[in-house]
Amino acid sequence: MDPKLTQNGAIRPGRGARSNADGRFERQSHELVDDGWGALDEPPPPLRTTVTRDATRSIIARNQSPDISFDRSINPYRGCEHGCIYCFARPTHAYLGLSPGLDFESRLFVKPEAAKLLEAELRKPAYRCRVMAMGTNTDPYQPIEREWQVTRNVIKVLSAFHHPLSMVTKSHLITRDIDILAPMAERRLFFACISVTTLDRRLARKMEPRAATPERRLEAIAALAAAGIPVMAMAAPIIPGLTDHEIEAIADAAAAHGARRLGYVLLRMPLEIKDLFREWLETEVPDRAKRVISLMRDMHNGKDYDSKWFERARGHGPFAQLIEERVKKARARFGLDTPLPPLDTRQFSPPPLPPKAGDQLTLF
Repeated sequence: MDPKLTQNGAIRPGRGARSNADGRFERQSHELVDDGWGALDEPPPPLRTTVTRDATRSIIARNQSPDISFDRSINPYRGCEHGCIYCFARPTHAYLGLSPGLDFESRLFVKPEAAKLLEAELRKPAYRCRVMAMGTNTDPYQPIEREWQVTRNVIKVLSAFHHPLSMVTKSHLITRDIDILAPMAERRLFFACISVTTLDRRLARKMEPRAATPERRLEAIAALAAAGIPVMAMAAPIIPGLTDHEIEAIADAAAAHGARRLGYVLLRMPLEIKDLFREWLETEVPDRAKRVISLMRDMHNGKDYDSKWFERARGHGPFAQLIEERVKKARARFGLDTPLPPLDTRQFSPPPLPPKAGDQLTLF
């Protein structure tokens, strides 16, 4: 069966999306039709993950969004096997001619030359240091990082250049790199943000099928904090009518495991995500689907999504204000209102290049 032709609503084990509609830039669209032979009654075939080398020639992505705290980031991978149904990065797969649905979480692209490209960009005379961000699009510690280690090689370069880094992840795999990240944090060059969407393990498995369990994320917070790394717990995204009742519980658990601050982001449903998330709601929590969508529309001026700066991640209206107030009170109640320390850009210093064959050695 053509992977594009996936019956809507079909649940594939270990996958978040329920469909695989063509990307918005494609000239043709495909639809599965029952031919009378009962093909739609059969369970969908297993969907395997494929990994393709990305031949990108640059590695630093830049943005000028006024409501984002960083202007540059690194994404070692395109697509994400975690399969989080709400992931706002899903629509980017359409630029590759692929579906933001199942393709996004099963057809992955890796940038094996990322560290080499990064070093070349950091050595350019015109480069000016500001905090680098990772995990702002797809998770830098998704499962294939265990094999490819692109993220680890990138942070090695940043450490060697004394370049500040902030990172967002929902993976326990970040603890593997404490040997690099802890010394960076000691030099005020690193802090981490760990996303905890829900403490309900069953809900997490349905919503984020290949991500770390809530318990493992809390363990990651504890391990990073024990190593002296400043950690912010992110209640992200908060899904009204589904996870918003957990704000205080997440804050309590994060504080108990050593987090310094609590952040949050409201669910965003741009482009294809609105349809993908609706499909998921209707198959997993049909009794709450209408309530969730109604609250989302109330917070976005009657629309599924409002892209206005500063409102797109916080929403608008009484319910959005209520969530903001609850987060503020949870911060104060559980001691999670300490700002993360500012990272130091003044330490940036490219290390000397290794000598090449034939180079004349210096006397001093």
